[in-house]
Amino acid sequence: MSTDREKSKPLGQHRLRRIRQEGMSTLYSSHKLTHQNVALDCGWGRLIFGNTFETPEDLINEMRKERPDQRDIAFYVRDPHVVLAQAPQEYFLDPSHTYRLDLSVYRPARQRKTTFHIRRLSTQADADAINIILAERGMVTVPPEFFWSHRDAGTVTMLVAEDAQTGEILGSVMGVDHAKAFDDPDKGSSLWCLAVSPSAPHAGLGESLVRRLAEQFKARGASFMDLSVLHNNEQAIALYEKLGFRRVNVFAVKRKNEINEKLFVGEQTETELNPYAKIIVNEALRRGIHVEVNDAANGFFRLSHGGRSVRCRESLTDLTSAVAMSICDDKRMTRNVVEAAGVRVPEQLEYSDDEALKAFLEKHQQLVVKPARGEQGKGISVGLTKPAEVHEAIERAAQVCEDVLLEECYQGHDLRLVVIDDKLVAAALRLPARVIGDGRSTVEQLIEKQSRRRSAATGGESVIPKDAETERCVALAGYEMDAIPEAGVELMVRKTANLHTGGTIVDVTEEVHPQLVYAAIQAAKAIDIPVTGIDFMVKDHRQPDYVFIEANERPGLANHEPQPTAERFIDLLFPRSMPASARQELQNRETNST
Repeated sequence: MSTDREKSKPLGQHRLRRIRQEGMSTLYSSHKLTHQNVALDCGWGRLIFGNTFETPEDLINEMRKERPDQRDIAFYVRDPHVVLAQAPQEYFLDPSHTYRLDLSVYRPARQRKTTFHIRRLSTQADADAINIILAERGMVTVPPEFFWSHRDAGTVTMLVAEDAQTGEILGSVMGVDHAKAFDDPDKGSSLWCLAVSPSAPHAGLGESLVRRLAEQFKARGASFMDLSVLHNNEQAIALYEKLGFRRVNVFAVKRKNEINEKLFVGEQTETELNPYAKIIVNEALRRGIHVEVNDAANGFFRLSHGGRSVRCRESLTDLTSAVAMSICDDKRMTRNVVEAAGVRVPEQLEYSDDEALKAFLEKHQQLVVKPARGEQGKGISVGLTKPAEVHEAIERAAQVCEDVLLEECYQGHDLRLVVIDDKLVAAALRLPARVIGDGRSTVEQLIEKQSRRRSAATGGESVIPKDAETERCVALAGYEMDAIPEAGVELMVRKTANLHTGGTIVDVTEEVHPQLVYAAIQAAKAIDIPVTGIDFMVKDHRQPDYVFIEANERPGLANHEPQPTAERFIDLLFPRSMPASARQELQNRETNST
């Protein structure tokens, strides 16, 4: 025999379904739509009518068609929580309120402004003027040809506010007729892209544009006009409420892109992070990853996402083992490890006595002197040809590390290859610091000016040291520090190409020879390090010849823009934060390259 609970279950389910349908019917039509999966091109992006999509999957797939430099908006999304649950890395709930004006009770203003008048867009000049205003307001501009081709279509209406005396366009608004867009049984309409020039001299421009658009839609038989406004735009909300708009529970979903970044990243407290930490933190925030800055001055922060937490110091993370870090820290050990993996290395000698030094110099003619441990190019001297120079360089290197290495000098260019997760992400030639004479300034003054420029460009990370090594390089070029080079004379003031000592970089990622890529990846694998900067000396980055110099366990990812170093770094740490479409694209690239 059935229990009372079992008998009441179907009735309860029916009641819940009826309540849900009746509640939603106040916002979304209960009538069957004649158009499905409607996405209307509005020039700045597409207005995707979420209420015309039967499933969240269909809506998600449509939103993935968003074009670069545009901003699609999925409006009237019935179940935004379901959409976001299926693709949280790609989409976010727009933090805007939806306001609705009931056109059946709307009353026009009693008086119209006489200092300007509202009319429909009619010329190419109107379109150009609208784009200037949109750009001034930080909004997405619209191809002028879009305005021109849609001016008579009726689905999209563009109104402009024109100065009565000068004819200058001072503001604009876009309206969408839902009946024409998808045969809307509710006969709705909506307002978009209201923008008024910040230099407009007249009051009431925005209100007049909204009113005229409402009157046009009412004359067409529309029952309401909706708009979306950022939740904290108090001035705009006050205007809309004054005109009779009321809040409705309508939601919009947008894609996580650079245009929308400030909407889904949120307000961030300014920190004193250096550029190498900041580029990673910014990418993490774009992905919705929590950032906790522990020590801004030294680049320490923690990233947390989906139950996973990773500590970082710039590009050095918990994923790099102590063993891998110790290998990179000692240049002797690094050389031994990568040489065993088949990577070419220059001949090297640990300094112990003058006899060995003399024989090594006679054999190679030019030497590099470097501390066995150290970073950022400190204590390194390049291109030494005389015993006295070598001894001075050894003394400088010993101030960084008591163990000093002598190395054959391979003539060529410094090439940095950034390898993340055993894949090449960026390659760049690193050029030593140079100054160009102006016929008025001394070498020292030129160095100071160049250092100021490099420091400003790198957040204080790159300057040319005024030390003995710089003086030696200047002397090799035939000058003293107080000499005045003629205008146009170029002087190499350092031999090493480290960015911290004033070097510059040239991106060659698309040109680097495959053998160099292979060797860099083999070196990273041999050290067993997930993120590294592999340094080679090459005569030509488009040729296979090279020698290994060192591996950096904390490469500066900010030095390689526009290559996606920070993106690949976050992909490594939090692979699930990668949008599904980007993950598929990366997989396709890897398959094709294989």
